[in-house]
Amino acid sequence: MAADQRPKADTLALRQRLISSSCRLFFPEDPVKIVRAQGQYMYDEQGAEYIDCISNVAHVGHCHPLVVQAAHEQNQVLNTNSRYLHDNIVDYAQRLSETLPEQLCVFYFLNSGAYHGHLSSLIDISPYKFRNLDGQKEWVHVAPLPDTYRGPYREDHPNPAMAYANEVKRVVSSAQEKGRKIAAFFAESLPSVGGQIIPPAGYFSQVADHLLCHRHIRKAGGVFVADEIQVGFGRVGKHFWAFQLQGKDFVPDIVTMGKSIGNGHPVACVAATQPVARAFEATGVEYFNTFGGSPVSCAVGLAVLNVLEKEQLQDHATSVGSFLMQLLGQQKIKHPIVGDVRGVGLFIGVDLIKDEATRTPATEEAAYLVSRLKENYVLLSTDGPGRNILKFKPPMCFSLDNARQVVAKLDAILTDMEEKVRSCETLRLQP
Repeated sequence: MAADQRPKADTLALRQRLISSSCRLFFPEDPVKIVRAQGQYMYDEQGAEYIDCISNVAHVGHCHPLVVQAAHEQNQVLNTNSRYLHDNIVDYAQRLSETLPEQLCVFYFLNSGAYHGHLSSLIDISPYKFRNLDGQKEWVHVAPLPDTYRGPYREDHPNPAMAYANEVKRVVSSAQEKGRKIAAFFAESLPSVGGQIIPPAGYFSQVADHLLCHRHIRKAGGVFVADEIQVGFGRVGKHFWAFQLQGKDFVPDIVTMGKSIGNGHPVACVAATQPVARAFEATGVEYFNTFGGSPVSCAVGLAVLNVLEKEQLQDHATSVGSFLMQLLGQQKIKHPIVGDVRGVGLFIGVDLIKDEATRTPATEEAAYLVSRLKENYVLLSTDGPGRNILKFKPPMCFSLDNARQVVAKLDAILTDMEEKVRSCETLRLQP
């Protein structure tokens, strides 16, 4: 019997027996068995249609026919490693270079983003991971998240970009006092796991200035690494890359790309400046990845860029994202639990709170809301340190009508939650 015909209970039993419990499921109390998807929709074994609000990997839409076709056609001809000359890798690198500042002109192709949960070197620099393990290494220095809703410098601060950049300067100075040098500053262009954060404009430029103003740090090779794995390729609408929200004069030394780059195909990329690339080449170490830069992967990457351009998905993200922000803003006015709505393009976070004064994360309420939305055929998830941020990162073809449907269901569930609370309070007040 084909896997997509097996009863859901049998699939779950097999998974529990054969797959490690560390490989977690969405909605573990009642998992969804997805058997196919198209565009911004996913379908379970019963044929029920779900609006997908979180699959940012399927960037231009699940199973986009042009992307699937590109992979199939190239696979029929050749798939090999990048040690052979082939047009696809250079064509793809050239197309990517056209979207980036001219300084970022050297490319390394990988088969996957170096995910922070898989390599000890990356776990060590990811607070999201190391805080639950062995703690922070002495060579790692964590700057405060530039969060103007929950952080030390909030929306009423006259210059939060400078204030948060000064915190980085303080961290750098503290490291220097301990005899350490700064190798690199790593930052998601828009912190996602951190809670769908939108850093204040100008923050990155000022951080980079702090890194470069100390001569011995420059000699040590201090570089700025912008992680675009979740937010690149037009998701923010206004720009192709999220780091460009920081101003036209800011250029990182390294940009990492993954997930959306291949629409589900395992391809990733690192773009670097010439000085960074030459420094790596001077070590004499060869970079090689068996599957990175293969003709098929590059054909897929080119197809994704073609679809983004042909279907004008960057402009689409601007218009639909603005409309969704407007609808969610109305929910903030209507429902006290909605403390903040923040985002740009189709990268949006809704911060749920228990109390407006303290902004205490409404963690349990967020989990309940996501579960209820799933019952109403909307797939959404939570993020942030308090797991109270509803995160919207749908496929780029997410529509105005989808936005209306999702927010209407969100509104109905929030209203029902409030009515239940009022009912309980009334019961408690009765003699």
